[in-house]
Amino acid sequence: MARTPVKRRVAATWPFRPTVRYSTQVANALRLETYGGIVMLLAAVAALVWANTPWASTYKSLQTFEISPHWLHLGHMDLQHWASSGLLAVFFFIAGLELREELTHGELRNPRDAALPVIAAAAGVVMPALIFLAVSAGEAGAARGWAVPTATDIAFALAVLAVTFTSCPAPLRAFLLTLAVVDDLIAIAIIALFYTETVHWTPLGLAVVLVGAYGFLQFKDVRSPWVYVPLAVLAWYFLQRSGIHATVAAVAMGMLTSPKETPDGRPTNAERADHVLRPFSAGVCVPVFAFLSAGVGLGAAQLGAVFTDRVALGVIAGLVIGKFVGVLGGAWAAVRLGFATLGEDLHWHEIAGVALLAGVGFTVSLLIGGLAYTDQAQFERVTTAVLIASVLASAAAAVVFRRRVRVRARPD
Repeated sequence: MARTPVKRRVAATWPFRPTVRYSTQVANALRLETYGGIVMLLAAVAALVWANTPWASTYKSLQTFEISPHWLHLGHMDLQHWASSGLLAVFFFIAGLELREELTHGELRNPRDAALPVIAAAAGVVMPALIFLAVSAGEAGAARGWAVPTATDIAFALAVLAVTFTSCPAPLRAFLLTLAVVDDLIAIAIIALFYTETVHWTPLGLAVVLVGAYGFLQFKDVRSPWVYVPLAVLAWYFLQRSGIHATVAAVAMGMLTSPKETPDGRPTNAERADHVLRPFSAGVCVPVFAFLSAGVGLGAAQLGAVFTDRVALGVIAGLVIGKFVGVLGGAWAAVRLGFATLGEDLHWHEIAGVALLAGVGFTVSLLIGGLAYTDQAQFERVTTAVLIASVLASAAAAVVFRRRVRVRARPD
């Protein structure tokens, strides 16, 4: 007898449970990057509002509320650290899944097709870092934050693209997606290489063994999540203890998750993991991280401190100017030198809009900012700078995309 699709079984079994239907609809919505970006933005706005009320001290108390059971041997971990090291691991696991998907079935499968977004992404990392270093030169300890303006927030960027460019061609969205996935991979490599101060080799070795075991079981097509969840949690734990940021293990396991098709047409391991975890990442992990990181004062004194701090100015210049010059310049050079071609349904004005949108650096920029600057006042200025730059980049990209909507709507 043919198997009944899962969705039909649920609907037939629970017709009297509207909460099941609504929760399914919410989960499906959160699987779209657009809605995830909106939820994250709302969480950030809520944090900003709370941090600028007379009850701002309670927000700070929440941020720094410590949950550090001594038996875990993880040191001092407050809620903000749990969000950046724990919850964001789910976000980066999804990034690893996306990268594996792109390498297996997507834009990165064909080297010539991949050249345009990959070169643009690489240039979009280098140029912001150079601009940041130039603007912040001479400030003590400023160089530690060179990577803050190098990352693009894919959820936020796709939300802006969906709202402002309603007639967006599919190749342009694919270009932005691939660029952001490569951007995330580079960011993870940067965190592992440049923001690890002390390495404890025994827990690192255990983490590597556990990640290897995860990959071996995926290769053998083991499908039970009850096998993988303990492995993932233990790999996260030991990598966190090793001194390397635990999100590195998450990306590695995401990339090792098997996309191999099954003979009976069941979802692959990668598809199942993405289906289950993406709503949790978009609806809980990233918004909670944003809420616990984005709450900074926006009074005259705080904003004045940002615009007189060369580190903060370097972040703004790197994201708004560096990302635009790097992504657009990298794409132009790739086409000009014959490494890539511009698709038939793409236009340089639209690539320029995406280059501006790449300056929306939120999740990973705030993560790197927290790793680079342990001084709370400096971190808050950097956070404010990231928020300002993201707003400016979004506004500039919106202007370009709205104009392209009108151009595409004109009759030939």
